[in-house]
Amino acid sequence: MTLADVVAVAMFVGVIAYGLFGGADFGSGFYDLTAGRGEMAGELRELVDHSIGPVWEANHVWLIYILVIWWTGFPRSFAAATTTLFIPLILALAGIVLRGASFVFRKYAATYRQARLFGAIFAGSSLITPFFFGTVVGALASGRVPAGGYGDRIGSWVNPTSFVGGAFAMATCVFLAGVFLTADAQRSGADALAERLRIRTIAVGIVAGAIVFAGLYPVTHDAPILSSGLRGAAAPLLVIAAVAGVATLALLYLSRFSIARIPAAGAVAAVIAGWGVAQYPWMLVGQMTIAQAAGAHPTMVGLLVVVGVACVLVLPALGYLLWLTQTEVWSRH
Repeated sequence: MTLADVVAVAMFVGVIAYGLFGGADFGSGFYDLTAGRGEMAGELRELVDHSIGPVWEANHVWLIYILVIWWTGFPRSFAAATTTLFIPLILALAGIVLRGASFVFRKYAATYRQARLFGAIFAGSSLITPFFFGTVVGALASGRVPAGGYGDRIGSWVNPTSFVGGAFAMATCVFLAGVFLTADAQRSGADALAERLRIRTIAVGIVAGAIVFAGLYPVTHDAPILSSGLRGAAAPLLVIAAVAGVATLALLYLSRFSIARIPAAGAVAAVIAGWGVAQYPWMLVGQMTIAQAAGAHPTMVGLLVVVGVACVLVLPALGYLLWLTQTEVWSRH
């Protein structure tokens, strides 16, 4: 394994972390959007606020981590991707900004009508952001980003592989959020709310699994290099994802919500890791390998030093923050 490969793996670990932690935050918007009206709807929205309030900004650290490593460690591929895919990237960024602003504004809205408006913006932007990030992944994986950049501004992300990636990203975010919210509701004694969330999450989990495996068909014809990797080196990871997904659904059915979080996270992590393994050694599939995209040797060494320092300084703080949020019991009003 070369130095460039090590840096690429370090970056991809951030992709998995953002998919898990940031993904669970994004997915909560679906449950906010579909909460309906009434006392239980208010309880659900309060639960969403409690669950993501302390961590939603901290989880964007992973996105910053990914982008910094990408543009400094692999500048040619970063330039090619951003000049070709600036439309979905801008839309994803707009979703992040709107989501953060509306999440705050809805809590301090002067009227109920304003609160509903900001709540709808929060929910909608929570869903469009992972979708557009998924379309970017599909464009990179299907070879639609030329090495020189400035590729097709529409066709690069409006295609079967990108739509499969966007749908999968959105569905898995909703699934993760449902598993975590259900466990939070049960821990706080809101059994009726936990039961309501359990049914929705099982349904979303089935849809997410269907997207993963049904999406293999259009990907086979639209992204042959990626498809070959998924059937080859990445196949064991897809099997692990399938087993973990079924285990999660079984645990949800049995109302073992706290334990269900472990295989749920494992299933999503396995699918994301499978994509990375299937795409290796390409940074831009069919266009530019990791070695070709790598920056200067001193830059790569410096990045690994920074990653090591971040592991020592940042990870314990994030871990402590997550521990605090998981040990604090949500208080219903």
